[in-house]
Amino acid sequence: MSKKALCIGINDYPGTQNDLSGCVNDANDWAAALTARGFGVTKLLDAQATKAAMVAAMRNLIAGAAKGDTVVITYSGHGTWVPDQNGDEPDGRDEALCPWDIGSGQVLLDDELGVILQNHVAGVRVLLISDSCHSGTVSRGDDSDLTPGLPRARFLPPEVWMKPEDLPPPTPRGLTLPSVSGLSRSGGDLLMAGAKDDQYSWDTSFKGRPNGAFTYYALKTLASLPAGASYTDWFKAITPAYLPTNQLPQEPQLFGSRTARAWKVFA
Repeated sequence: MSKKALCIGINDYPGTQNDLSGCVNDANDWAAALTARGFGVTKLLDAQATKAAMVAAMRNLIAGAAKGDTVVITYSGHGTWVPDQNGDEPDGRDEALCPWDIGSGQVLLDDELGVILQNHVAGVRVLLISDSCHSGTVSRGDDSDLTPGLPRARFLPPEVWMKPEDLPPPTPRGLTLPSVSGLSRSGGDLLMAGAKDDQYSWDTSFKGRPNGAFTYYALKTLASLPAGASYTDWFKAITPAYLPTNQLPQEPQLFGSRTARAWKVFA
């Protein structure tokens, strides 16, 4: 049995004026934690993380996995959305990850991601950890490590990267649409997400060092998990103890079957 991981972190988004600060640190931190747990890790950082490179790396990782192997993919960067074209989204929007070349219209849709992550042989465990977003408000949790005044949303509005003629019409005032996470249907066996589909994940700084809020608290709690802890145990250690807070109004999510959520973390 082998354990392999791909860690993606994108701070630099050329042409968008919406750069982030903590995503490369996130990827490096995930890589270090996974390496310490016996994973062979590949990283894609900033300009390395084009859509083509991300797709190729994910496909290679999945294709090379055999029964009993564990595959982990972490993504830290902007999230966005596009109008749903095939009618599979109740809210009319396909969620997407933003590669480095999003400025030239390259976007990784949840539908595309689903095809990649589900194309594995039986017995392979696939975990996607996504520290990216979408908006909401709640208040609780411990944010004492947070550097004051720095949170920034990891969300790239369509108008930033889409051509004006391709932009969707605005939602009529007062109309709300049901929101069902597309990523929750495409995250392999398990998806750990930094926030609900209708919330932002925050790019911020802790004790002077940039990080994503979800990544920071996920790794902080990972370090103190008891031996044999499950993904459910890990998730319960993150929320509501640390997220959401007044300054970081995001509610982490864990999607997967009861069996998958009971797996030992990174086993």
